[in-house]
Amino acid sequence: MTGLSATPDPAGEWQQLGQQPVVVLVGVTGVGKSTALSALTGLRLLPDRRDVTDAVMILPLAGQPVHDREERFALTARYRELHPGGMAQALGSLYADPTHWSGPLVFDGLRGAPEVGYAAQHFPEWRFVSLHAPDAVRVRRLLGRGDTFDQVGHVDQVRGAESSDLRSTLGDLKGVGDVFSPAELDDLAALVDAGSSASEILAKTRIVVSERRNYDPQAARRVLADLPQRRHLELDTVRLSPGEVASSIRRWLP
Repeated sequence: MTGLSATPDPAGEWQQLGQQPVVVLVGVTGVGKSTALSALTGLRLLPDRRDVTDAVMILPLAGQPVHDREERFALTARYRELHPGGMAQALGSLYADPTHWSGPLVFDGLRGAPEVGYAAQHFPEWRFVSLHAPDAVRVRRLLGRGDTFDQVGHVDQVRGAESSDLRSTLGDLKGVGDVFSPAELDDLAALVDAGSSASEILAKTRIVVSERRNYDPQAARRVLADLPQRRHLELDTVRLSPGEVASSIRRWLP
């Protein structure tokens, strides 16, 4: 990561990100962070969560790159056992070269109450844009975006959905009942009639369920609700159009 280091420079000129103004996007996969980023013109975009995770959490623990979502969740959970601030603690501890990273910065993004709470408490210069959308909407958005990072293991199970009862397979996913109601699972299974493949529906649903096991979006929103308005902007990306999301962020920025 150019201009960033986990250790201070010998000259003492690099400053930790936790001491600098940073606008942080908060939200899980599929809530609309890409739209929000497009509105944050004039701010320097820090390396994203995946890059910081790879450099600070995954490689030190696994010794090699890991692409499977569930394996990554397991490794980041191990990191959080040692560092309760998780990604917030990892990012805030990085030293930044002022010749490369100057002015307001933006980071995509923090997830869950422990990360958000740590950042809000320890880094008073940070401000937060909280984005949210229902889990079923997130599955639909994942089906449409074609991100190569949205992949899971257990390929045989995923492919098997093509020839088995998709609704039953969805209902058998670990923890699915904590995220989706039976009616929502019916609607997701019915997406095959709209042109989505059964294997993709199952894969994207598993991503959302796995993510919810590790991060509670509602808890993060409750933590941020206690912050003053100048530090927190909450946006519903279903109620607001992409243009309205962008306009809201621009009005909120100083």
